[in-house]
Amino acid sequence: MNSDFLSPIDDKVVTHIELQSPNSIGKKMRVHTVQSGFPDLEDVAVAIIGVKEGRKAINNNCCGENLTEIRKNLYQLFPGNWSLNVADLGNIEAGNKVEDTYYAVSDVTSTLLKKNIVVILIGGSQDITYANYRAYDTLEQTINLTAIDNRFDLGTIEEDLNANSYLSKIIMEEPNNLFNYSNIGYQTYFNAQEEINLLQNLYFDTFRLGEVKPLELVEPILRDADIVSVDIGAVRSSDAPGNKNAVPNGFYGEDLCAIARYAGISDKVTSFGIYEYNSRYDNNNQTSSLIAQTIWYFIEGVNFRAKDYPYSCNQNYQKFSVILEDDDPINFYKSDKSGRWWMEINLISDNKYKRHALIPCAYQDYVLALEQKIPERWYKAQQKLT
Repeated sequence: MNSDFLSPIDDKVVTHIELQSPNSIGKKMRVHTVQSGFPDLEDVAVAIIGVKEGRKAINNNCCGENLTEIRKNLYQLFPGNWSLNVADLGNIEAGNKVEDTYYAVSDVTSTLLKKNIVVILIGGSQDITYANYRAYDTLEQTINLTAIDNRFDLGTIEEDLNANSYLSKIIMEEPNNLFNYSNIGYQTYFNAQEEINLLQNLYFDTFRLGEVKPLELVEPILRDADIVSVDIGAVRSSDAPGNKNAVPNGFYGEDLCAIARYAGISDKVTSFGIYEYNSRYDNNNQTSSLIAQTIWYFIEGVNFRAKDYPYSCNQNYQKFSVILEDDDPINFYKSDKSGRWWMEINLISDNKYKRHALIPCAYQDYVLALEQKIPERWYKAQQKLT
């Protein structure tokens, strides 16, 4: 990793850390400062990176230019009963061209992933998700992307890469490493029906804001993600005003924290980004405080990962086979450790999508199968895998 891409945190934040309790996160975390230099990554489990790039934002100019309040709010919190090490590696500054920033994000993220370090990106505009996605090119595996967003951000074919079109670039451009895209929280009136139909025809998962109640329904989707990208505009304006595109309907602040924890406890999620924060519209630093608490919950989730992803389903799992009429059986696995469920698609051993053959699910999916109804996510995955 080229640490030259990363600048130290602001001196104002360093001063703020010095004023905090000895037991605060700021005093416990390894931080990239002018005084101490770049932190040692030995035994680091989670790394935080600010991305001060917002030139491709749409109607949200200057987002990401000031991440100081997010860090100040985070550093004054107290850690939970954590046994992991967290490092703040500082900021990736905006490059001479936006493409330079993308390259830096991809290079730094890729290096951290290879060190088995979970990455938290604080943006900046949401097109940074594209750079985050490109970091996985060197891992030579297909991945799943989940977005918490009220819009799909498909844009148009003619449109350049920006915060409103990054998804179409991820879908269309080579190398294509995307296996599945899931959207949690879209609002129908912000998305053309043609876009909704397109994502359904691609067998992607989309969930309207009203469909994810109770919120526990999103846990299997997040458990299946490699990348989670959050547009802070998915949170209602009363809870997160720090975005010029903020709207009255959306998730509550506590919903976002719960989503972040679900993402954190996923054994599969390796990068988590929060984008579109704009300090110019953040009344009383309310949004920066929410983002700090969201990061706290994500780290909390990582700390308590069950590490029970069924790489081998021979031990510590209960197997349930459901015979469907005129079809092969669906195998379900329940973890003895966490009580979580998976469903399996049988593939030939050399199928390049083998890592996606076990699909996280809920107990309700097993009940559906018992009623001779094929779970929707199993059906969609089968269409892409076979």
